[in-house]
Amino acid sequence: MVKTEYAKAVIAATHTEDRSVLLEASNVTMQFGGLTAVDDVSLSIRNGEIVGLIGPNGAGKTTFFNCLTGLYKPTAGQVRFRGELLPPQPRNVVKAGIARTFQNIRLFHNMTALENVMVGMYCRTKTNAIDAIFRLPRHRREERECTEKARRWLSFVGLEGAENHLSRNLPYGDQRRLEIARALATEPGLLLLDEPTAGMNPNETREAEDLIFKIRDLGLAVLVIEHDMRFIFSLCDRVACLVRGAVLVEGPPSHVQADERVIEAYIGAPQDDEDGE
Repeated sequence: MVKTEYAKAVIAATHTEDRSVLLEASNVTMQFGGLTAVDDVSLSIRNGEIVGLIGPNGAGKTTFFNCLTGLYKPTAGQVRFRGELLPPQPRNVVKAGIARTFQNIRLFHNMTALENVMVGMYCRTKTNAIDAIFRLPRHRREERECTEKARRWLSFVGLEGAENHLSRNLPYGDQRRLEIARALATEPGLLLLDEPTAGMNPNETREAEDLIFKIRDLGLAVLVIEHDMRFIFSLCDRVACLVRGAVLVEGPPSHVQADERVIEAYIGAPQDDEDGE
């Protein structure tokens, strides 16, 4: 896939061989009453790395995402990004440089694709209410800049020509791409993707894989939750498997894929059937 001129400019400005730790989650625990959804999870992500997070339904994957992005304040443990303790407020987490997509697509359905991406830039603009009401020069300038950047991000994810379409009218796969474009518009250093291929056909899944590699080529790190094992093991540099809220195993895809405990977590151990007879 050919990169846009904007993407090339971003690569020139941001790409680095620095492989230092970008995010460090230490002993993160999240409890809801007597239920422990995330149990003492530690995970690090390095610059330019793609990390997969797998596990059966109810393993705590999305809850862990919510702890990383400020939707939940962990019961115990801490999350550091670029060496700084992350505040438990989503807006401040985005400003710090972490963006995410959701398992269930969350777009503004009555807004165009272009407007959806421009919303993602709000955390980086300086325009205030007075500027907007009276359309002062700073507002007009930032509006022009945001419009142009939004068009470039739409082109980057493969949605050129769709800028004036209402998001609700886009095909399902394109809505997924649009949500990613909006996340990229926040200028993150780390992108969190919650089941980015859910509901996609094989061709759309391959395109999603290509897009994530393009995002990594920009110099961003990516953390992916996914149930498609073929997708996750071909995509990621490292994979962690969560079971009952705790990390069962972590390592290179080949190591995790061959671990019998991972297979048992998904399909059950043979002796389970024998015990039930």
